[in-house]
Amino acid sequence: MRNNKLAIVVPCYNEEEVIEYSIEQLLLILNIMIDDELISQNSKICFVNDGSSDRTKEIIEKKCAHNHQIAFIDLSRNYGQQYAILAGLNTLNADIYVTIDADLQDDPILIVDMVKKYHQGFEIVYGCRKKREADSFFKKGSAFLFYKFMHLIGVNIRQNHSEFRLMSRRAVERLKEYKEKTIFLRGIVQNIGLKSCNLYYDETERLAGKTKYSFFKLLELAWAAITNFSILPLRMITVVGILTSFVSILEIIYALVSYIKHYSIPGWTSIIMTIAFFSGIIIMSLGIIGEYLSKVLIEVKNRPLYQIEETVNL
Repeated sequence: MRNNKLAIVVPCYNEEEVIEYSIEQLLLILNIMIDDELISQNSKICFVNDGSSDRTKEIIEKKCAHNHQIAFIDLSRNYGQQYAILAGLNTLNADIYVTIDADLQDDPILIVDMVKKYHQGFEIVYGCRKKREADSFFKKGSAFLFYKFMHLIGVNIRQNHSEFRLMSRRAVERLKEYKEKTIFLRGIVQNIGLKSCNLYYDETERLAGKTKYSFFKLLELAWAAITNFSILPLRMITVVGILTSFVSILEIIYALVSYIKHYSIPGWTSIIMTIAFFSGIIIMSLGIIGEYLSKVLIEVKNRPLYQIEETVNL
């Protein structure tokens, strides 16, 4: 066990208020596992700076200069949490990989149990929240609806799991085989298919700063999850098209009968309502098709997922 090198990947974006505390806590846990001979002495914590505009980069670089256990990857700009995690996984060479957010709302002591599960033969260990007490009512409600909807459309992802997980070297190698440019890691990792288990923990309040996932970023992530793993929205267009066609046929029959019976009343209300209804359906359908076509365009361009500006202590 002592020969297994662990790499803890920590994506960071404007975390100057909490990053020093996170470094101290993760170093403490890393050294506990080294002392218990669960992992190699060459194990590292790698902070991936995702284009921070505050002092996050400066603080991490100072820590790297005094401790070889701390590694640093600096991305050229802000690419997003998913791509920052991938940058760490793709760049580091290790036997075990753990990903965790820099705010440490996910309980870092659980990493010890994750590594123990790895030694028991599990190649993917998911950290799942027991409850979402630290979240607002709106965030808890929207998360509940998101997971229910994902299961409804046949997408199997872990309930209340974010990006806190352990992956073996084999799991990461399989992850690298997925070449898509628009990614939703929770869904992709679930599809890898290696032996896995869940570990549950209580989420804590953020020590300092505020979450970088705004409502619109969460909405964007949810939409990426739906469109990356399900074609149901496209099928819904077909169903809606059939239903609206049926309604339009009924309206045509009604109009003809009214004309023949001579009790039709001329007016623009019904015409405007019909035009508005079908125009809305058409525009919505074109929008959904456009979203899927935009993903095809991104894939065809085959641009790099991220650009690394600098690395330290890798």
